[in-house]
Amino acid sequence: MAERLTAARARRWLRALHRDAGYLAVGMTIIYAVSGLAVNHIGEWDPNFTEVEQSMSLAGVAHLDPDARDQAILRALGVEGELDERYDEGEGEVALRAGEDVVHVNEAAGTARLEARRARPLLRVANWLHLNRGKAAWTYFADAYAVGLLFLALSGLFMIPARSGLLGRRGLLVGLGVALPVLYVTLSGGP
Repeated sequence: MAERLTAARARRWLRALHRDAGYLAVGMTIIYAVSGLAVNHIGEWDPNFTEVEQSMSLAGVAHLDPDARDQAILRALGVEGELDERYDEGEGEVALRAGEDVVHVNEAAGTARLEARRARPLLRVANWLHLNRGKAAWTYFADAYAVGLLFLALSGLFMIPARSGLLGRRGLLVGLGVALPVLYVTLSGGP
């Protein structure tokens, strides 16, 4: 005899599915939340790169010929890669470019100063995913994640029985959750 699907049995299944989908979504939710916070404040900081400035004295390399000195300066400042370009910046300053890194050498002052950007390893990748730079393949994954979040939101509404259904506190909070973005768009002038 086929078992009848009772409301209690359906809720048990719903809780199990909700729990497992929630576990599956935890990692992605953390990544999206952290990168969302980072890119929301892009006007205040660069979430993908950090600016690096380092200086050194030329005292230990002044005796070397120009080519060897340039290589020694790059090594001392931790610049990876080969010297791409050496050019005069005027006023006794020479610039050494290796990739995106630039070292300003002031022979008169006896100093070298590195200006560079270094990627924020994990955050840069999370932002790349969040902003869908991966395009086609990532779009399908992001769509599946969005559907999963929709399932979590809707299944959460019906997991636990409520005497007043969607009309009580549950409905009030869901309505507030919908009203907040609508209110913001209305008050801010919207798109």
